Amino acid sequence: MRIVLDTNCLLAILPKVSAYRPVFDAYRSERFELAVSTSILAEYEEILSARTTPAIARNVLELINRQPNTILSTVYYQWGIITTDYDDNKFVDCALAVSANYIVTNDRHFNQIREHDFPVIACLRLDAFMALLPWITLHQPLFHKQTLLSFADVARIVCC
Repeated sequence: MRIVLDTNCLLAILPKVSAYRPVFDAYRSERFELAVSTSILAEYEEILSARTTPAIARNVLELINRQPNTILSTVYYQWGIITTDYDDNKFVDCALAVSANYIVTNDRHFNQIREHDFPVIACLRLDAFMALLPWITLHQPLFHKQTLLSFADVARIVCC
């Protein structure tokens, strides 16, 4: 499975005491791919440096760059789908460039994606993505016929 992780969710999964830490641990265990672009990495660095320390920001970015399950995307087209917060478009553009399964975000600006029939982009809130972790493996599609989780199950927890 391949995801794009919004910065607000990255901040939530990092603390060792966070309820969302299993998402970070699953990433480090290579259970899913994290797609990023240079503009996403720049935002990660900016926000992490402001909300933590420069050393923590550097360590997190180095980890992301070293992980074999990190996909560095080159974005060739900017869709401009989100008009309420244009900076959020970097996540949409990256997701489309790498054919990500989901954008994981708690940001309500991504609700605008639902207003567009094309391109198709799926968003999950962080708690919904965490609920999927037991079924996620790196090379198994979530909707594979042998997967225990049905499309209807996912539809119940998908939001955005």
